[in-house]
Amino acid sequence: MAQLLESMPSASTGQVVVTDHLNFWGGCRVKPKDGINAEPVHEPATGRKLCDMFPCGKEEVDQAIQSAHAAYLKWSKMAGMERARVMLEAARIIRERRDNIAKLEVINNGKSITEARVDIDVSWQTLEYYAGIAGTLAGQHIQLPGGSFAYTRREALGVCVSIGAWNYPFQIACWKSAPALACGNAMVFKPSPFTAVTAVILAEIYKEAGVPDGLFNVVQGGAETGTLLCNHPGVAKVSFTGSVPTGKKIMEMSAKTVKQVTLELGGKSPLIIFKDCELENAVRGALMANFLTQGEVCCNGTRVYVQREIMPVFLEEVVKRTKAISVGDPLLENTRMGALITRQHLDKVLGFVSQAKTEGAKVLCGGEAFIPIEPKLKGGYYMSPCVLAERLERTWRAMSGISDRSTLLTYSDNCTDDMTCVKEEIFGPVMSVMPFDTEEEVLKRANNTTFGLASGVFTRDISRAHRVAENLQAGTCFINNYNISPVEVPFGGYKQSGFGRENGQVTIEYYSQLKTVVVEMGDVDDYFNC
Repeated sequence: MAQLLESMPSASTGQVVVTDHLNFWGGCRVKPKDGINAEPVHEPATGRKLCDMFPCGKEEVDQAIQSAHAAYLKWSKMAGMERARVMLEAARIIRERRDNIAKLEVINNGKSITEARVDIDVSWQTLEYYAGIAGTLAGQHIQLPGGSFAYTRREALGVCVSIGAWNYPFQIACWKSAPALACGNAMVFKPSPFTAVTAVILAEIYKEAGVPDGLFNVVQGGAETGTLLCNHPGVAKVSFTGSVPTGKKIMEMSAKTVKQVTLELGGKSPLIIFKDCELENAVRGALMANFLTQGEVCCNGTRVYVQREIMPVFLEEVVKRTKAISVGDPLLENTRMGALITRQHLDKVLGFVSQAKTEGAKVLCGGEAFIPIEPKLKGGYYMSPCVLAERLERTWRAMSGISDRSTLLTYSDNCTDDMTCVKEEIFGPVMSVMPFDTEEEVLKRANNTTFGLASGVFTRDISRAHRVAENLQAGTCFINNYNISPVEVPFGGYKQSGFGRENGQVTIEYYSQLKTVVVEMGDVDDYFNC
C-alpha cells in the first residue's frame, strides 16, 4: 500500500489498479483464505474495475477478533498519555500524506478532490482531539461514612466492531477508531464493499505509528461478514453508520449477546429559511445542505422550507447556482461534484426524480444522467444536481437581497409534504423546495418524519433561531449555516436516525464502561448476630 500511496501524485482518473490484499489483522495485510467469491469494486468516476474484494468468512473473522483481543490486553494496560503519543504520531502521518490519501479516496469514492482533502484533514484532527482526551480519562472519589470511600474507574470495553459507510470511507474509520483507541479498546473495522481501499491505509498508518499488532484490523465483506461480526461472542460493542433497515438488523443481532450499540442512520432533514434571513447565506446554505458529496450525506437538509414571501427570489437564485455547479472528473481542481457511488445507486436516485414528476413535482433544473465530454468518464455514474418545486411564469419585479435581479420566478406549491421525494431519503443531489407561512406551521411539518438526524434554520432573529432549534426534533440544528461538523461537536440522531453519538467528549462514554469500587475502612457489621 505504501507504493500505491507514493504513486498518487502522478495518478489520474481511470489509471489506478489496486492489487494489494485489502484485509488486515495481526499487524499486516492478509491474503484471502480461499481466493474465491471475489466481488468487483468499481471506480465511480469511470465505471471500470478498480480491484477485487474478497469477503471474509467465519474463520477469517475469528482470526481478526482474536488478534484484536490480544492487542487490547496490551493497549488497555498502557497509560492514557502513552496511548496519546501513539495516536498523535498516527495523526502526524495522516497530515503528512494528506494529499495522497485524499487522491486515493477520490478514486475509491468518486467525490471531488476538494472535498476529499477536507475529509482527510478532519481525519487527522479527530485523532489529535481524542489523543488529547486519552490522558484525561479518570474516575471519581466518593467519601463515605466512617472513613470508608468509593471510587470509579473508567475502563475499556474490549474489542469493538465498526461497520463503515461508503460516503466518507477514511473519515468514518477515523471517527470510530479514534475514541475507541483513546479509551483503550481494540477495533475490527468493516468498510463498505463499495469502498474497500482506504481503510487498509489507516490500518498501516496505525501500525507505523506504533500500536500493538492487531489493535486496528480491517475485514472486507458485505452483509454476511457483518452478521458474523455482530454475532461474535468476542465483540463488546458494534458501531454502525448506514441505513435504517440495516441498523435495525444490527441492533437485533447485537441484542442476542447484549452488546453495546451505536447507530448513526439515515435522515430526511428540514432546512427552514425565514423571510428575514440573509438571503445570500441562505442560498449558499441550501447548496451546502444538498450537494456535498453528490448529495450522498445522511444529514443533508433535503426538505427546504422557504417562507412564502421570498420563495420566488430564493428559487431563482438557487436554480441559477445549481445549474452552475461543475460536474465531472473528481480529480480536477475546478470540479465541485463528482460521481455517485454505483450505477445501481445512480439509477435509484434518478428513479426518485422520475417518481417526483409523476406525483406532480416540477424539475426546475437537473435530475438527469450526466455524461462528461472526456471519453474515459463516459462509463461513470454522474447526474446533474436537481431542484424540485414548481415554476409557472416569470414576473417582472425586483426584490432586495440579491443584486442585479430583475426577473423572478412565480411558483405553485406542487412539491408537497406527502410526496415520496419529500418523505424518503434519496441520498443523491436532489433538493425539494416547499413554501410555508408561519413558524408554528413549519415546525409541525418539519417534525412530521420518522427521521431526526439534523435540521437547520436561517434567520436574523436570534430569539427565533434558538426557539426553532429547541423545538426541532433532531440531534443537530444548524443556525445560519449547514453541514458543519467539527470533531469537537457531538453528532447523532433522534428517532429512527439512531442513538449514541460520534465526536465530542461525550463519545468517550460510548466506548468505555464505569466500574465502582467500594472500600470499607472499618469492620463489617454483625448483622446476623452470630
